[in-house]
Amino acid sequence: MVQSVKPTASTWCPGCGDFGVLAAAKKALVELKIPPHEAVLVGGIGCSGGIHNFLEINGLHALHGRLLAQAVAVKLANPKLTVIAAGGDGDGYAIGMGHFMHAFKKNVSILYLVMNNETYGLTKGQASPTSRVGYEGNVEQPFDAILTALSIPSGAYLARTFSGDPKTMTAVLSEAIQFNRDHRGYAFVEDLSPCVTYNDTFKEWREKVVNVEKLPGYDPTDRSAVFRLCLETMRDGKIPIGVMHRPPRVDGADANPLELKLLPDHVGPAEADIGIEANRVAYQKLLQSVA
Repeated sequence: MVQSVKPTASTWCPGCGDFGVLAAAKKALVELKIPPHEAVLVGGIGCSGGIHNFLEINGLHALHGRLLAQAVAVKLANPKLTVIAAGGDGDGYAIGMGHFMHAFKKNVSILYLVMNNETYGLTKGQASPTSRVGYEGNVEQPFDAILTALSIPSGAYLARTFSGDPKTMTAVLSEAIQFNRDHRGYAFVEDLSPCVTYNDTFKEWREKVVNVEKLPGYDPTDRSAVFRLCLETMRDGKIPIGVMHRPPRVDGADANPLELKLLPDHVGPAEADIGIEANRVAYQKLLQSVA
């Protein structure tokens, strides 16, 4: 019998953009009728990394910058699980940058949800990889995860949302999670989630966000077209949001090869029979190979 652990009270500041992400994620999981024991949320470091504590769900607090590696391991150990990795821009785009890039190559069917507030909120407001020039003395141009993701050839689902629009965020997360559950590969969603204590950008971002889905020439299957729309939007001083890449459906061919191997019986290492009798032939072959 699976026994659920009740969520704890949130430690976030009142008004934090992460509350919108929490609500949207919960609604998406409910809408998709995913039982709590069949979902795992791997949290990163920072304010956003505690999100798994506030949901009635299986949770894992990952090492700094390593949540994607741990989330991938959970998914491959038991492909039946719905796996979400959730963290912040500091965790994911700084120490976690190597894993961020390679996740597109691995193409495992997990959702990576990044709450971007352009600051290190938990450690009192230092500049992060996405901070604009001038913020807390920052002199470097901000890193743009969506432009980077669009530039990597992959079959990943890509989107950017805004905590000020939870209804749209719920719809995007539902689509991304279903994409994973269909074993179609990796999904990456960046949410613009303001830190109301150290970098309150709610009003500014609400005025600047532009949904690329409403722009002429938008085609979510054409990465180069969406890349161009994002650049044009940014040149106008606006922030592009919306579904950036929605890969066309290719039955089975767009899934991770290891997932496909495990799919027929949905048995990964976590549920495999490791008893001697079930594996005697394989053990004997192994022993003979090293004899």
